[in-house]
Amino acid sequence: MPVTVVRFNLVDPDATPASLSARYKAAVEMAAYADDRGITTVQTEEHHGVANNWLPSPFAFAGAVFGATRHIAVTVSAVIGPLHDPLRLAEDIAVLDLLSGGRLITVAGIGYRPEEYALFDVDWKRRGKLQDELLETVLKAWTGEEFEYRGRTVRVTPRPFSDPHPLLLVGGSSKAAARRAARLGLPFFPSAHLPELEAYYKERLIEYGTEGWTMMPSAETPLLHIAEDPDRAWAEYGTHFLHEARTYASWQSGDIRSAVKSAATTVDELRAEGVYRILTPDACVAHGLDNYVLHPLSGGMPVDEGWRSLHLFCENVLPRLKD
Repeated sequence: MPVTVVRFNLVDPDATPASLSARYKAAVEMAAYADDRGITTVQTEEHHGVANNWLPSPFAFAGAVFGATRHIAVTVSAVIGPLHDPLRLAEDIAVLDLLSGGRLITVAGIGYRPEEYALFDVDWKRRGKLQDELLETVLKAWTGEEFEYRGRTVRVTPRPFSDPHPLLLVGGSSKAAARRAARLGLPFFPSAHLPELEAYYKERLIEYGTEGWTMMPSAETPLLHIAEDPDRAWAEYGTHFLHEARTYASWQSGDIRSAVKSAATTVDELRAEGVYRILTPDACVAHGLDNYVLHPLSGGMPVDEGWRSLHLFCENVLPRLKD
C-alpha cells in the first residue's frame, strides 16, 4: 500500500479574513474526511510574512487536525528551527504528542529565506549554531530531567507520550544537515531525492557511532490534483498551481535542492514539466507511485474544487491502491 498524503499550506493570495477562516476550517474538515478513509498523513509547513498568507503556525494547525481525527499522522515539514525558542518548542511538541497519542512527525530545517530571520530578529549567519542548540535542547527537554541550558538549570514538563521522544527528523539538502542528523543519532529527511547525500549521512553515522535512517522523497513525487477532465481543470485552475510554483521559485537559489522546484513561467510550461499533475482517477492509479501527495487547496484553489479532488481520490483512487 503506497503512502498517501494530503498537503496543506493554506495559501490564498486574494484572501479576506472571512475567506481565509473558511479555508482553514475546510482544511480541518478535509483532514477528518481523509482520516476516515484511510489516508496516511497530513503534511503541513511553516513560512512567515508571505503576502499570499502562507501558513506560519503549523503546530497550531496540527492541533486542530488532531482534535478532528483519530488515526492520521501530521508531518510538519518543515519547522524552521532557529526561529523558535527551544524550550517552548519542546513543550509544544510534547503537548501535541500527548494529545495525538504519538501521531506528530516533525522535520526540523533551517529554512532558506533571510527575510524570515529578519522578521524575528534572528541572526541569519548563526542559523547552523542555533539549529544545533535547538535540537540538542529539545532532546534533553523530553527526558523530563533537569539539564543545563544557557548557564542555568532547567526542567521541561510534561514528558511526551512517545518513547524515547516524539519523532524528530533533521531536514535539509546540505552535508551540514546530514552531519547534524548523524551526530545526534536522528533520522535524516533530504529535501529532494539525493542518494549521494543519503550515502554521506550513512558514512557519518559510522563515524559518530550512532544509528539512524533516511526518509527521502522518491525520484518522482509529483503534487497531485484529481479531476474527471484534466484539460478543463488546467484551463480553469492552472493559475493556482503556477502561483505556488512561482512563489517557490522566487525563494530558491541555485544551490537549494527541493522536491518542489519548478522553472515554469506559464501554465502550459508547468503542465509539461510534471511537478504538478492533474490526473483522472484512472491515470492516477496507473502512475504506480510509492507516494501519492494530494494538494487539494494549492495556491488559493477554490475550496469546492479542492473537495472535488479529494472526493475523487478517496472514492475512486484509494480503494484501488489497497487492492
